[in-house]
Amino acid sequence: MAYEGIYNKKIKRVLDVILAVLAMVLLWPLFIVISAFILLDTGFPVFYKAERGGYQGIPFKIYKFRTMVKNADRIGGGTTALNDDRITRTGVFLRKSKMDEIPQLINILKGEMSFVGPRPELLKYTEQYQGKEKIIFQVRPGITDYSSLTFINLDEAVGKENADEIYETKILKRKNHLRIKYAERVSFKTDCGLFLITIGKVLEKIIHIFMK
Repeated sequence: MAYEGIYNKKIKRVLDVILAVLAMVLLWPLFIVISAFILLDTGFPVFYKAERGGYQGIPFKIYKFRTMVKNADRIGGGTTALNDDRITRTGVFLRKSKMDEIPQLINILKGEMSFVGPRPELLKYTEQYQGKEKIIFQVRPGITDYSSLTFINLDEAVGKENADEIYETKILKRKNHLRIKYAERVSFKTDCGLFLITIGKVLEKIIHIFMK
């Protein structure tokens, strides 16, 4: 299987570190600007941190720019509904442009994530992985993969009502199937393709925001 090869186990990690360092050097001004907007909008904390299922099944804390009100996890479910009223003014833009994901460069440098890999899932879901789903743990979770591109507008897919229920019954299994697909096909070629498609999709979303 591809996930057992040297690319996934060694080479991919080296490339991730090199790219993450370069990205941090280039994007640090954006870190400061976004942090300032969050502080002016709703104050501290700037980052949202939450546990996710990780590489080899080891949990880790994922980093994102905070896009919701404080203690949002206690107010609502784990799935963000369409037009979720927990999302802040700054958060609306960050989520639509996918800029809320930028702090995951920290996770990549720490070895917890990769640029390309299965989107990290809530522990309550990863703890239920069975059979073939367990190979998802054999690749580092990533910022983008087949599942994140397919469900790039996840809030629209789950709608406004019963977001958690719809996610669990209609989307989770499909996402896991796509995560398995990535683990089985992980390669330099696969990663380059997904990475370039993601950049194109993100630029498209940013252009759409400013064209409105």
